[in-house]
This record gives sequence, C-alpha cells and structure tokens, in this order.
Amino acid sequence: MRKFSLLFLMLIFCIQLPSSSQSLPASFPIFEEYLRRKQLIDLDSSNNASFLYRPLQFDRLNTHTNGMVSKNSFGDLSLSFLPILGTSRFNTNRPYGWGDYGMIPNVGLQQYLSGGVYAEWKFLSLQFQPEIVIAENQLYFGFRPGFSDSETRARFIYWNQGDYPERFGDSVYSSVWWGQSKLTGKFGAFETGLSTQNIWWGPGQWNALTFSNNAQGFAHFTFNTIKPAKTFLGNFEGQLLSGRIDESGFAPTQVPDLNSRFFRDFSGDWKYVNALTISYNPKWIPNIFLGFARTFQVYREKMGNSFRDYFPVFTGVTKEQFFEDGNSVAFDSDGSDQQISVFLRWVVPKSHLEFYGEFGRRDHALNWREFILNPEHARAYLMGFKKLIPMQGENKFFQVRGEITHQQESINRYIRYPGLTGGITWHTHFPTRGFANLGQPLGVGIGIGSNVQSLEMAMVQNFNKFGFLFERLENHQDFYYRAQMQNTEHRPWIDLSLGFLFDHRWNNFLLSSKVQFINSRNYQWQLHDFSIEDFTRGKNLTSFYSQISLIYLISQKQ
Repeated sequence: MRKFSLLFLMLIFCIQLPSSSQSLPASFPIFEEYLRRKQLIDLDSSNNASFLYRPLQFDRLNTHTNGMVSKNSFGDLSLSFLPILGTSRFNTNRPYGWGDYGMIPNVGLQQYLSGGVYAEWKFLSLQFQPEIVIAENQLYFGFRPGFSDSETRARFIYWNQGDYPERFGDSVYSSVWWGQSKLTGKFGAFETGLSTQNIWWGPGQWNALTFSNNAQGFAHFTFNTIKPAKTFLGNFEGQLLSGRIDESGFAPTQVPDLNSRFFRDFSGDWKYVNALTISYNPKWIPNIFLGFARTFQVYREKMGNSFRDYFPVFTGVTKEQFFEDGNSVAFDSDGSDQQISVFLRWVVPKSHLEFYGEFGRRDHALNWREFILNPEHARAYLMGFKKLIPMQGENKFFQVRGEITHQQESINRYIRYPGLTGGITWHTHFPTRGFANLGQPLGVGIGIGSNVQSLEMAMVQNFNKFGFLFERLENHQDFYYRAQMQNTEHRPWIDLSLGFLFDHRWNNFLLSSKVQFINSRNYQWQLHDFSIEDFTRGKNLTSFYSQISLIYLISQKQ
C-alpha cells in the first residue's frame, strides 16, 4: 500500500500544467469515432489518449477541429456551451439496440435530449448537462408461458440474479436526470469531485465489460485523469470512484402469472460501487496501451464501515485471503460481487490500423493456482480491430472495423458444477442481482449471456460516413444450455441484421443515422405448430430498427 501511495505521488509531481476539463460524453456520436480515426492516421502528442478511459476532453476535439466548441472568457471565469444532442430511436415488433445513455429497451418511438453549459473558475469546474428520455414503451411479444416449469425456472434464475426487465412499466416511460454533469476541482492532469457522467472503461468500440454508456449514469465521487499524466515511465490514465446504483423495481416479464410464480422480489436496498482503472502507455513503446479495471458492488445493508469496506478495490484479488477455514460460503453470502478485467490496445499509424482486446472475470479465483488452471471460469471477453485504407480525395478512407463480444459461460461449468448445467453469467450475481443500474447492464448491453459479432464497412471523410453494418447476435445462450433446450426441438435464438449508416456534417449541424433490418431466427425459442421431432422449425420474426442523432455545436466560429 505504501509503494502504491509513493508511486501515486511521483505521478502527481511529474504531470504538466492544468488544462480545460470539459468532457465529451463517453461514446458520443461521430466525435469519438472521428478522434479515434485521427489517431490511426497520425499518433501525436495532441491526440495520445489511450481510449481505454472515457469520457474524453473537449480540448482534444478543439485541437483537431479548429475550435468547434465555444469558449468565452471573463477574467478568471470561462464559459462554454456544450453540444446539443437529440436522438430518436424507433423499433417495430421487439426491442433492439444498446449503448445509449439510459434509453430503455423499447418498442415504438423513443427520444433522448441532452445539452448544457460548462463553467471554469481557477481550479474549479462545473459541467451542467442534464438529459431527458421519453419512450412509448409498447407491449410486445416477449418470454411467454408454454415452456416446462424447469425451463421457465432456468430463465428466471438470470432474472432473479440480475435486474434486466423486458419492459419498464406498463405505460409511457420518462426520465429526467443530471446526465453528463459534474462538479470538480482540477490540478495538473487530475480532477476530483462529484459526477453523474457515463464512463467507459476498456478499448471496445461497441461494448465494454465493466462500464459503458449503456445504462443511465450514476452519482459517484471520482478521482481521475483529464489527460495522460506524463512521467519518466510513460503516460498514465485512470479513475478511482465510489458511487450508488439502484434497482429498477420492475418485474422481469410482461406476464403477471409468471412473475408471481417464479420471480424473487427486490430487497429495496441500494448498492455501493467502488471501482478502479489504470492504463499505461510505455515511454519506449508509444503505440501500445495496457490497462486493467476492477469493480466491487455490495448492498449497503451488508456493507461495513472499515477502509476495506469502502475501498475493496485495494484488497486481495484471490478468495482465500478473506477466510482461513478453506470454506468460502460465509464470504460469498456477504454478496460482495467483483469484476476484474485486463485489456490492451495496439495502434499502428503507418498501417492506419488498431487491434484491441479485453478479458474479464466476474468472480474471485480461489487462489492463483486455481486461476492458472481454470482461467475460463466466470469469464467474458471482447476483441476487435479498425483498418483505414486510403482512397482518392483529401482525408478520404475506406474503413473496416469489427468486434466480437462473448459473455456465454465456458464449457468447464459442466465439470465445475456437477449435476447442474452451469452457474450464472456475466453481469449477474447472488445476492447482489447483477452489475446494473435501474434495470440495465452498466457494461455489455446486448443481453445477459448473449454474444455478438459486428462488422462495419464504410467510406469515411472527416466527420462524414456512408456504409454498412452486419451483426449476428446470439441471444441468452446461457439460459438455452442451462434449460437443456438443445435436447429438445428448440433451437438457439439468433438475430441476423443488416444496417445502413450515414453520418454528415453541415457547418455546426451534424447528423448520425442508422437503419437496421433484423431477422430473428427462432425468436423467443418458439416452434411452428407443425414442428415434430424429425422436422423442427422455429418461428422467425422480422423487425426494423432506426436511430437518428442530431448534434448542434454552439461554436466560436459562426
């Protein structure tokens, strides 16, 4: 602990002078992809962010866009108007889409609106950026009666050990929240204070294993970098936070009889979250970014008042450090849920290319021997790439990018849990009911126990893009195999989709749009009436998804 504190002090004294800390919301449409693409073209000191910790700062955006974001100074006081973002989403037949600042799984029309101001006085800064969400929240065909009790009970295991309802109430849904706001004091490359911002940890472009912009942000105290902290060893970025997340209060299915028979109600308590991430860019290898993240959550009523209770991220990584009798039952019953992940990102500017990957576990290993022998237990991972191919025209490229996210438990669970068909899955736990805020996962938003493969091909030029997106989503695979539905006529539920992408800038207006056609094969594991053991056929569902984001910049240059 003393060595860690000494290293931390060394980092503080090696940093540069203060800079503006107004931030670009994590995974903000168009802008973040633009900055990440610019880094593949020319990795320089003004754009050396790891993209392993987000939100990014507006000063990087202004450096590469000739001051698109406004800033007015009045002595020691400076004021800025933040971009206005309005997002409209429409789904037919079933919900689809994720990574959306707390927009809910919804059928029908849904609207998101955000904007605000940033003020800075000496070392103090205030970013006020509230957000509004309104959704039609229509009834749709979800999980239904018709399965055996054992199959239904298997489905509810994940609902009872998580908080991921199909529908958020039975009428129009609306939410007003502080959004991407914060009140902080800054010194050098660091800031500390209170925030409700969404954060994104890890290198993913579409998903992240711990924190992303999928769920609504939560109130937290933060100590974080606002730019890479330069030391004699290289650049460091990171964040330490403590905050509160809440349950949704909504029953999981749209069928009251199923809820009354199988659902375990919420405790009514809130959960304390403590989390830490650090990334490192070695001085001698400027194109490599390495990092790790660790999160803990526990119900407040089960939490103690010691330093270890408030900052469990600094405690031991293996379970056997917490008890002496070799029995982890008492430790597990406290409900302290850990997630830990390691990640890397490799940028090759000469080839206009990047690779990245993240590997995580949601459960302590008993000891290091168990981790080495059984690293795949309770794991999830993602990996991806981006490649730019120069075309004729100024700053014009053909962009290919892809990502695989895998949450489904490994095959070793059949051996680890004799007599059962698996444990639980990523973003679920007992009794803390999953790593979620207000009914949505804080990290991966594709569905519990689901896997997805995404591939995008597009022509890009500055902020403009036109292209195609192909996605294959394997829904709730852990439930499918736990319920042993592979031994019946039922087949896995797989979504195949084709999307069309169009982004464009007109002066201070920017448009980001996506339209997807989704063919859900064996939707909700249904069977046709004429299916028999020798001739099985699942019912398919075709649906339509569209999302349009409009951004207006109140800039210095009109």
